[in-house]
Formats: sequence, C-alpha cells, structure tokens
Amino acid sequence: MKRPEELARRFLTLADRDIRAFRKLSDDPEMDDEVVGFHAQQAVEKCLKAVLAKHRVEVRKTHDLQVLIEILIQNNLPSPPLREGIDVLGPFAVELRYDSMTTEPLEREQARKVVDSVRRWAEQQLS
Repeated sequence: MKRPEELARRFLTLADRDIRAFRKLSDDPEMDDEVVGFHAQQAVEKCLKAVLAKHRVEVRKTHDLQVLIEILIQNNLPSPPLREGIDVLGPFAVELRYDSMTTEPLEREQARKVVDSVRRWAEQQLS
C-alpha cells in the first residue's frame, strides 16, 4: 500500500493530466461543454482526494464533489476555494458521460479559475 504522501502526489499527477486536457479542450468552442466540464470536474475531484489521502482520510468511491468537501469539513481540514464554482462542476461527473442529461452551459473562464484555484490549494495542503 502506498504511503499517504505518495498516494496524494499520485492523485495530483492524475489531476494534472485532466487539467491539461481541460485547458486544451476549453479553448476550442466546438468542444461540447460536457466533455470540457468532465475534465474540470475530474481535476477538482482528484485534488480533493489528494488532500484527503495526505491526511489519511479514507474515502469510499465517489465522484460527488460535495461529498468530498463534506468529508474535508468533518475531518477539520481546510475547505477548497471557490466552493460555489465547484458546485457548478458537479453535474459533469462521470455519470453525465454515459447519460443524455442536459446541463447549464459551462462558463469556461469561471471553470478555469476554479480548477486553477483548487489545484493551488491542493498543492499548499500537501506542502
């Protein structure tokens, strides 16, 4: 089993892959919001899980960002920034990729701010 620090760093490495995909895709106006939002949501999810892993908090398998934030709060850990923006990304979780759900249009610039802020926050929590 990986040490908490190693697992946390692994989550951030995976988040960075989603961040790169999100940035490239979000610049293309022809890309569907669902695809762009999926990578933003995944990046934030992995950042949250990195912080939880660092603090040895086990999490059942979930893609629900609000559940992950609640677990942070329950464990007296700092909350991520831009919580309202994080809420907007929730519907873009994995489930959306397999259903024909409709979402509100993704405000891509706001999503960039959320992803970048949460990534910086996660890095600070791991330092």
